[in-house]
Amino acid sequence: MQQRIIGITGGIATGKTTVSDYLHLKHGLPILDADVYARQALTGDRLEQLRDRYGDQVFDYSSNLEPTLNRQKLGAIVFANADERKWLEALIHPYVQAILTREAQKLAPATVVMVIPLLFEAGMQNLVTEIWAIACDPKLQLKRLMQRNHLTKSEALQRINSQKPQLEKLLLADVIIVNSQANSDRADDLWHLHAQIDQAISAPPSLA
Repeated sequence: MQQRIIGITGGIATGKTTVSDYLHLKHGLPILDADVYARQALTGDRLEQLRDRYGDQVFDYSSNLEPTLNRQKLGAIVFANADERKWLEALIHPYVQAILTREAQKLAPATVVMVIPLLFEAGMQNLVTEIWAIACDPKLQLKRLMQRNHLTKSEALQRINSQKPQLEKLLLADVIIVNSQANSDRADDLWHLHAQIDQAISAPPSLA
């Protein structure tokens, strides 16, 4: 029997983690998070390549500790310059894809969830058997991102606009989950979100 691998994608701050957390807690599914592996990627030789390209400007120094990568400074560079962002993605994505593939093969469950924000941008569709795109109102997305990452409106828009437009992702997805919750305490919003997830997990696109 083929392993069912659900790829969760969507724009930044649309609620991908909310959906994957529910799949893990309610349905007991293992979660593989591309963002976790992307952070792990910037070590060793790849970290040295980063240093060769940007020098000390993306590192913090302490007299007692090794230099540490300042991801906020790195983000300011790559989100302001498409060429720099593409260079960084080319450095990170092969590692992330290799780890996702390896970890999925190691897991015994029939269903695995991969959270891959840049699934389409990185060409990782081949890793999954179905694609769930998380959608939300653009104004709500912007508000969430500004609050969560402590960004200005301009900085938040840079990050949103660096990704494939939401509509394009929705058109390419097998399942669309609408996350309209502006407040996690609103029971009706949560019920609607959970109902969509429960329906999607019970009826794979190929069987629906």
